[in-house]
Amino acid sequence: MIFQHENSFDVKDKIAQSLVAILPIGAVEAHGPHLPLGTDNLLAERLSERVAAQTGAFVLPTLPYGQVWSLKNFPGSITITNESLISFIYDIGVSLYEQGFRVFAMINGHLGNAVAMKEAARKLFAEFPDFKLLYLFYPGVKQVTEEVREAKSAHSSYFHACEIETSYMLYLAEDYVDMARALPEDPQIPMSADVTPTPWETFTSTAVLGDATLATREKGERIIEVAIENMIKLIEGAKDAFKATE
Repeated sequence: MIFQHENSFDVKDKIAQSLVAILPIGAVEAHGPHLPLGTDNLLAERLSERVAAQTGAFVLPTLPYGQVWSLKNFPGSITITNESLISFIYDIGVSLYEQGFRVFAMINGHLGNAVAMKEAARKLFAEFPDFKLLYLFYPGVKQVTEEVREAKSAHSSYFHACEIETSYMLYLAEDYVDMARALPEDPQIPMSADVTPTPWETFTSTAVLGDATLATREKGERIIEVAIENMIKLIEGAKDAFKATE
């Protein structure tokens, strides 16, 4: 259900029946020459729609800006601070709770948002202990990702515009992918990048962290379907946990 398409006369009863609000959170940032600036928004939206269809949740309008400090100097990137993002998510969460939602699931398309999402969830939990809060970023896909991956990962914990993320896009938003412009990149990311502020232009000129030419729709489907299944389980579990306290 798309929240912004509802009307004020009918939505109260629908909220009471659903209990679940999903907020897609993305970013506007460089993703190489083959993917659009709004890749993370597209992925978050498409994931949210699929999860909502199987959980009876409402999908809120997408929060389209994220913390993209590492890529802020690339053409097209727009960044906001963690503090701004925390405040925005917290304020939305308060409104959702006051409207009657009891499960707030944030479906994230951009890893850089993770710190702010977690902090906002903690603030909301401190104020509303019965509010079930989830911050979701492709949960439980590590094993299947390693099974489908052909190229070595450029980094142990994050990926970007590479074989994996491009495969996600080929599965969820193929019309926005230009595989004729996909690049094979092998950036050398120093260990120091994990422990000190490091703009990405110091180790990549394209913002592609891996071999995007190896991406396929089939790889994306295998990983994304696992992520969707896990998100559904987590949301249904949160809904059941709230109902058990009523």
